[in-house]
Amino acid sequence: MTTVFISGATGFIAQETVKQLVQKGYKVIGSVRSAERGDRLKKNLGSDNFTYEIVEDIQKEGSFDEVLKKHPEVTIFLHTASPFHFKATDVENDLLKPAVEGTKNALKAIKEHGPNVKKVVITSSFAAIKKSSGDDDPNLVLTEESWNDITKEQAVKDPFSGYRASKAFAEKAAWEFLEKERPQFVLSTVNPTYVFGPQAFISEIKSELNTSSEVINSIVKAGPNDPLPPTSGFFVDVRDVAKAHLAAFEKKEAEGKRLLVSEGRFVPQQIVDYINKDFSQLKGKIPTGNPGQYPDFNALSKIDNSKTREILGFDFINLETTVKDTVQQILDAGFSR
Repeated sequence: MTTVFISGATGFIAQETVKQLVQKGYKVIGSVRSAERGDRLKKNLGSDNFTYEIVEDIQKEGSFDEVLKKHPEVTIFLHTASPFHFKATDVENDLLKPAVEGTKNALKAIKEHGPNVKKVVITSSFAAIKKSSGDDDPNLVLTEESWNDITKEQAVKDPFSGYRASKAFAEKAAWEFLEKERPQFVLSTVNPTYVFGPQAFISEIKSELNTSSEVINSIVKAGPNDPLPPTSGFFVDVRDVAKAHLAAFEKKEAEGKRLLVSEGRFVPQQIVDYINKDFSQLKGKIPTGNPGQYPDFNALSKIDNSKTREILGFDFINLETTVKDTVQQILDAGFSR
Protein backbone atom coordinates (compact mmCIF):
# COMPACT_ATOMS: atom_id res chain seq x y z
CA MET A 1 0.00 0.00 0.00
CA THR A 2 1.39 3.41 -1.01
CA THR A 3 1.81 5.87 1.88
CA VAL A 4 1.10 9.55 1.26
CA PHE A 5 2.04 12.32 3.67
CA ILE A 6 -0.05 15.50 3.52
CA SER A 7 0.83 18.65 5.44
CA GLY A 8 -1.94 20.92 6.72
CA ALA A 9 -4.38 18.01 6.56
CA THR A 10 -7.35 19.86 8.05
CA GLY A 11 -7.47 22.65 5.45
CA PHE A 12 -10.40 23.00 3.04
CA ILE A 13 -8.57 21.55 0.01
CA ALA A 14 -6.56 19.12 2.12
CA GLN A 15 -9.57 17.46 3.76
CA GLU A 16 -11.15 16.73 0.39
CA THR A 17 -7.78 15.43 -0.84
CA VAL A 18 -7.38 13.16 2.20
CA LYS A 19 -10.93 11.90 1.69
CA GLN A 20 -10.23 10.99 -1.95
CA LEU A 21 -6.87 9.41 -1.09
CA VAL A 22 -8.45 7.15 1.54
CA GLN A 23 -11.31 6.26 -0.83
CA LYS A 24 -8.72 5.20 -3.45
CA GLY A 25 -6.93 2.92 -1.00
CA TYR A 26 -3.90 4.99 -0.07
CA LYS A 27 -2.50 5.03 3.45
CA VAL A 28 -2.43 8.68 4.56
CA ILE A 29 -0.42 10.42 7.27
CA GLY A 30 -1.45 14.03 7.84
CA SER A 31 0.21 16.82 9.76
CA VAL A 32 -2.12 18.85 11.98
CA ARG A 33 -1.54 21.63 14.48
CA SER A 34 -3.38 19.95 17.37
CA ALA A 35 -4.62 16.52 18.45
CA GLU A 36 -8.15 17.92 18.58
CA ARG A 37 -8.06 18.72 14.85
CA GLY A 38 -6.46 15.38 14.01
CA ASP A 39 -9.01 13.42 16.03
CA ARG A 40 -11.90 15.25 14.37
CA LEU A 41 -10.58 14.48 10.89
CA LYS A 42 -9.97 10.83 11.78
CA LYS A 43 -13.51 10.55 13.14
CA ASN A 44 -14.97 12.12 9.99
CA LEU A 45 -12.98 9.75 7.75
CA GLY A 46 -13.81 6.66 9.79
CA SER A 47 -10.78 4.86 8.37
CA ASP A 48 -7.75 3.12 9.87
CA ASN A 49 -5.82 4.18 6.78
CA PHE A 50 -5.53 7.72 8.16
CA THR A 51 -3.22 8.70 11.01
CA TYR A 52 -1.85 12.08 12.00
CA GLU A 53 1.25 13.72 13.40
CA ILE A 54 1.33 17.08 15.17
CA VAL A 55 3.41 19.82 13.53
CA GLU A 56 2.57 23.00 15.39
CA ASP A 57 4.63 25.50 13.41
CA ILE A 58 5.65 24.76 9.82
CA GLN A 59 7.95 27.78 9.57
CA LYS A 60 10.14 26.51 12.41
CA GLU A 61 13.34 25.04 10.99
CA GLY A 62 13.30 21.24 11.06
CA SER A 63 9.52 21.15 11.62
CA PHE A 64 9.04 18.09 9.40
CA ASP A 65 12.30 16.29 10.27
CA GLU A 66 11.03 14.01 13.04
CA VAL A 67 7.85 13.11 11.19
CA LEU A 68 9.77 11.88 8.16
CA LYS A 69 12.34 10.03 10.29
CA LYS A 70 9.43 8.26 11.98
CA HIS A 71 7.75 7.34 8.68
CA PRO A 72 10.29 6.02 6.16
CA GLU A 73 7.39 4.33 4.36
CA VAL A 74 6.26 7.68 2.89
CA THR A 75 6.82 7.81 -0.89
CA ILE A 76 4.52 10.74 -1.78
CA PHE A 77 4.53 14.13 -0.04
CA LEU A 78 1.70 16.64 -0.59
CA HIS A 79 2.46 20.06 0.88
CA THR A 80 -0.82 21.93 1.32
CA ALA A 81 -0.06 23.82 4.54
CA SER A 82 0.06 27.56 3.94
CA PRO A 83 -1.98 30.49 5.27
CA PHE A 84 -4.93 31.70 3.15
CA HIS A 85 -6.66 34.70 4.64
CA PHE A 86 -6.76 38.45 4.22
CA LYS A 87 -6.75 39.34 7.93
CA ALA A 88 -3.02 39.67 8.51
CA THR A 89 -1.84 42.65 10.53
CA ASP A 90 1.82 41.78 9.94
CA VAL A 91 2.13 40.60 6.33
CA GLU A 92 5.77 39.56 6.67
CA ASN A 93 5.23 37.30 9.69
CA ASP A 94 1.61 36.24 9.16
CA LEU A 95 1.78 35.40 5.45
CA LEU A 96 5.17 35.61 3.74
CA LYS A 97 7.35 33.77 6.24
CA PRO A 98 4.94 30.88 7.00
CA ALA A 99 4.44 30.21 3.28
CA VAL A 100 8.05 30.47 2.16
CA GLU A 101 9.76 28.96 5.21
CA GLY A 102 7.13 26.23 5.51
CA THR A 103 7.79 25.19 1.91
CA LYS A 104 11.57 25.29 2.32
CA ASN A 105 11.38 23.30 5.57
CA ALA A 106 9.27 20.62 3.93
CA LEU A 107 11.62 20.25 0.96
CA LYS A 108 14.77 20.22 3.13
CA ALA A 109 13.24 17.58 5.39
CA ILE A 110 12.25 15.41 2.43
CA LYS A 111 15.74 15.62 0.92
CA GLU A 112 17.50 14.83 4.18
CA HIS A 113 15.08 12.52 5.99
CA GLY A 114 12.70 11.15 3.35
CA PRO A 115 14.93 8.97 1.15
CA ASN A 116 11.96 7.02 -0.19
CA VAL A 117 9.93 10.08 -1.22
CA LYS A 118 9.87 10.11 -5.01
CA LYS A 119 7.13 12.65 -5.75
CA VAL A 120 6.26 15.97 -4.13
CA VAL A 121 3.16 18.02 -4.90
CA ILE A 122 2.81 21.57 -3.60
CA THR A 123 -0.52 23.36 -3.35
CA SER A 124 0.33 26.68 -4.94
CA SER A 125 -2.28 29.07 -6.33
CA PHE A 126 -3.46 31.11 -9.27
CA ALA A 127 -2.09 33.95 -7.14
CA ALA A 128 1.39 32.77 -8.19
CA ILE A 129 0.34 33.02 -11.86
CA LYS A 130 -1.80 36.15 -12.16
CA LYS A 131 -0.18 39.52 -12.70
CA SER A 132 0.22 41.82 -9.72
CA SER A 133 -1.88 44.42 -11.57
CA GLY A 134 -4.97 42.19 -11.27
CA ASP A 135 -7.54 40.40 -13.45
CA ASP A 136 -8.97 43.35 -15.35
CA ASP A 137 -7.02 43.24 -18.61
CA PRO A 138 -9.27 41.53 -21.20
CA ASN A 139 -6.32 41.20 -23.59
CA LEU A 140 -4.22 39.24 -21.10
CA VAL A 141 -4.10 35.43 -21.46
CA LEU A 142 -2.66 33.57 -18.47
CA THR A 143 -1.19 30.07 -18.83
CA GLU A 144 0.80 27.53 -16.84
CA GLU A 145 3.94 29.47 -17.80
CA SER A 146 2.73 32.82 -16.38
CA TRP A 147 4.18 34.19 -13.15
CA ASN A 148 3.07 36.88 -10.72
CA ASP A 149 5.66 39.65 -10.91
CA ILE A 150 4.90 41.13 -7.48
CA THR A 151 7.84 42.54 -5.50
CA LYS A 152 8.58 42.34 -1.77
CA GLU A 153 7.89 46.08 -1.48
CA GLN A 154 4.44 45.64 -3.04
CA ALA A 155 3.76 42.53 -0.96
CA VAL A 156 3.95 44.17 2.44
CA LYS A 157 1.51 46.98 1.56
CA ASP A 158 -1.68 45.07 2.43
CA PRO A 159 -2.93 41.52 3.22
CA PHE A 160 -4.34 40.97 -0.30
CA SER A 161 -0.97 41.68 -1.90
CA GLY A 162 0.73 39.75 0.88
CA TYR A 163 -1.27 36.59 0.26
CA ARG A 164 -0.65 36.68 -3.49
CA ALA A 165 3.04 37.28 -2.94
CA SER A 166 3.25 34.48 -0.37
CA LYS A 167 2.12 31.95 -2.97
CA ALA A 168 4.40 33.31 -5.69
CA PHE A 169 7.45 33.51 -3.42
CA ALA A 170 6.85 30.05 -1.91
CA GLU A 171 6.44 28.38 -5.29
CA LYS A 172 9.49 30.11 -6.74
CA ALA A 173 11.48 28.95 -3.69
CA ALA A 174 10.37 25.37 -4.39
CA TRP A 175 11.47 25.35 -8.03
CA GLU A 176 14.75 27.06 -7.06
CA PHE A 177 15.35 24.39 -4.41
CA LEU A 178 14.85 21.69 -7.03
CA GLU A 179 17.28 23.33 -9.42
CA LYS A 180 19.94 23.99 -6.81
CA GLU A 181 19.74 20.88 -4.61
CA ARG A 182 18.92 18.23 -7.24
CA PRO A 183 16.99 16.08 -4.74
CA GLN A 184 15.78 12.51 -5.24
CA PHE A 185 12.18 13.56 -5.90
CA VAL A 186 10.24 15.18 -8.75
CA LEU A 187 8.00 18.19 -8.15
CA SER A 188 4.59 19.26 -9.40
CA THR A 189 2.42 22.15 -8.29
CA VAL A 190 -1.35 22.58 -8.28
CA ASN A 191 -2.39 26.19 -8.91
CA PRO A 192 -6.13 26.62 -8.33
CA THR A 193 -8.14 29.79 -8.82
CA TYR A 194 -10.93 30.59 -6.30
CA VAL A 195 -11.90 27.22 -4.84
CA PHE A 196 -15.64 26.73 -4.32
CA GLY A 197 -17.67 23.64 -3.50
CA PRO A 198 -18.92 21.71 -0.47
CA GLN A 199 -16.81 20.96 2.58
CA ALA A 200 -15.42 17.41 2.66
CA PHE A 201 -17.58 16.75 5.74
CA ILE A 202 -20.83 18.43 6.73
CA SER A 203 -19.55 18.81 10.30
CA GLU A 204 -17.08 21.40 8.96
CA ILE A 205 -19.91 23.82 8.15
CA LYS A 206 -19.55 26.83 10.45
CA SER A 207 -21.12 30.29 10.57
CA GLU A 208 -18.10 31.63 8.67
CA LEU A 209 -16.26 29.39 6.22
CA ASN A 210 -12.77 29.53 4.73
CA THR A 211 -11.98 32.55 2.57
CA SER A 212 -13.06 31.26 -0.85
CA SER A 213 -16.12 29.32 0.38
CA GLU A 214 -17.32 32.42 2.18
CA VAL A 215 -18.13 34.02 -1.22
CA ILE A 216 -21.12 31.66 -1.60
CA ASN A 217 -21.85 31.34 2.12
CA SER A 218 -22.13 35.12 2.53
CA ILE A 219 -24.72 35.33 -0.27
CA VAL A 220 -26.85 32.57 1.31
CA LYS A 221 -26.88 34.52 4.57
CA ALA A 222 -27.35 38.01 3.07
CA GLY A 223 -30.60 39.95 3.20
CA PRO A 224 -32.67 40.79 0.09
CA ASN A 225 -31.41 44.37 0.02
CA ASP A 226 -27.77 43.63 0.78
CA PRO A 227 -25.17 44.34 -1.91
CA LEU A 228 -23.49 41.44 -3.67
CA PRO A 229 -19.93 40.63 -2.62
CA PRO A 230 -17.38 42.42 -4.82
CA THR A 231 -15.46 39.23 -5.58
CA SER A 232 -15.20 38.09 -9.20
CA GLY A 233 -12.61 36.11 -11.11
CA PHE A 234 -12.03 32.45 -11.89
CA PHE A 235 -13.24 29.40 -9.99
CA VAL A 236 -12.79 25.66 -9.65
CA ASP A 237 -14.58 23.07 -7.51
CA VAL A 238 -12.65 21.72 -4.51
CA ARG A 239 -13.40 18.15 -5.60
CA ASP A 240 -11.57 18.80 -8.86
CA VAL A 241 -8.66 20.43 -7.02
CA ALA A 242 -8.31 17.32 -4.88
CA LYS A 243 -8.45 15.09 -7.97
CA ALA A 244 -5.71 17.22 -9.50
CA HIS A 245 -3.49 16.61 -6.45
CA LEU A 246 -3.84 12.86 -6.97
CA ALA A 247 -3.23 13.13 -10.71
CA ALA A 248 -0.15 15.26 -10.01
CA PHE A 249 1.65 12.26 -8.52
CA GLU A 250 -0.19 9.43 -10.27
CA LYS A 251 0.42 10.66 -13.82
CA LYS A 252 3.90 10.67 -15.33
CA GLU A 253 2.90 13.59 -17.60
CA ALA A 254 2.39 15.80 -14.52
CA GLU A 255 5.98 15.50 -13.31
CA GLY A 256 7.76 18.86 -13.27
CA LYS A 257 4.55 20.66 -14.28
CA ARG A 258 2.40 23.46 -12.92
CA LEU A 259 -1.26 22.46 -13.08
CA LEU A 260 -3.50 25.51 -13.52
CA VAL A 261 -6.86 24.24 -12.31
CA SER A 262 -9.76 26.49 -13.26
CA GLU A 263 -13.15 25.80 -14.80
CA GLY A 264 -13.85 29.36 -15.87
CA ARG A 265 -14.87 32.85 -14.87
CA PHE A 266 -17.54 33.88 -12.40
CA VAL A 267 -19.20 37.06 -11.21
CA PRO A 268 -21.35 37.21 -8.03
CA GLN A 269 -24.52 37.84 -10.06
CA GLN A 270 -24.22 34.35 -11.57
CA ILE A 271 -24.05 32.78 -8.11
CA VAL A 272 -27.11 34.74 -6.97
CA ASP A 273 -29.01 33.75 -10.12
CA TYR A 274 -28.26 30.04 -9.61
CA ILE A 275 -29.28 30.12 -5.93
CA ASN A 276 -32.56 31.90 -6.71
CA LYS A 277 -33.23 29.43 -9.54
CA ASP A 278 -32.40 26.24 -7.65
CA PHE A 279 -33.57 27.05 -4.10
CA SER A 280 -37.13 28.38 -3.99
CA GLN A 281 -37.00 28.46 -0.17
CA LEU A 282 -34.34 31.20 -0.36
CA LYS A 283 -35.99 33.29 -3.06
CA GLY A 284 -36.95 36.72 -1.74
CA LYS A 285 -34.75 36.23 1.31
CA ILE A 286 -31.39 36.73 -0.39
CA PRO A 287 -30.25 39.43 -2.83
CA THR A 288 -31.60 39.46 -6.39
CA GLY A 289 -29.19 41.92 -7.96
CA ASN A 290 -29.72 42.34 -11.69
CA PRO A 291 -30.58 38.85 -12.96
CA GLY A 292 -28.73 37.81 -16.10
CA GLN A 293 -26.63 40.97 -16.16
CA TYR A 294 -22.90 40.22 -16.08
CA PRO A 295 -21.23 43.44 -17.25
CA ASP A 296 -17.89 42.62 -15.58
CA PHE A 297 -17.61 39.20 -17.21
CA ASN A 298 -15.80 40.19 -20.38
CA ALA A 299 -13.61 42.73 -18.60
CA LEU A 300 -11.64 39.93 -16.95
CA SER A 301 -8.39 38.52 -18.25
CA LYS A 302 -8.46 35.06 -19.82
CA ILE A 303 -7.02 31.69 -18.82
CA ASP A 304 -5.71 29.09 -21.23
CA ASN A 305 -5.16 25.94 -19.17
CA SER A 306 -5.49 23.50 -22.07
CA LYS A 307 -2.18 21.83 -21.14
CA THR A 308 -3.46 21.13 -17.63
CA ARG A 309 -6.79 19.79 -18.89
CA GLU A 310 -4.96 17.45 -21.26
CA ILE A 311 -2.78 16.07 -18.46
CA LEU A 312 -5.67 15.65 -16.02
CA GLY A 313 -8.03 14.06 -18.52
CA PHE A 314 -11.29 14.87 -16.72
CA ASP A 315 -13.97 17.54 -17.10
CA PHE A 316 -14.25 20.17 -14.38
CA ILE A 317 -17.49 20.64 -12.42
CA ASN A 318 -19.47 23.64 -13.70
CA LEU A 319 -20.44 26.68 -11.65
CA GLU A 320 -24.12 25.84 -11.23
CA THR A 321 -23.34 22.37 -9.86
CA THR A 322 -20.70 23.79 -7.53
CA VAL A 323 -23.09 26.45 -6.21
CA LYS A 324 -25.98 23.99 -5.88
CA ASP A 325 -23.95 21.39 -3.96
CA THR A 326 -22.43 24.05 -1.70
CA VAL A 327 -25.75 25.68 -0.80
CA GLN A 328 -27.47 22.32 -0.32
CA GLN A 329 -24.81 21.33 2.21
CA ILE A 330 -25.22 24.62 4.10
CA LEU A 331 -28.98 23.99 4.31
CA ASP A 332 -28.49 20.33 5.26
CA ALA A 333 -26.25 21.48 8.11
CA GLY A 334 -29.26 23.22 9.63
CA PHE A 335 -29.14 26.76 8.31
CA SER A 336 -32.59 28.22 7.67
CA ARG A 337 -34.01 31.64 6.82
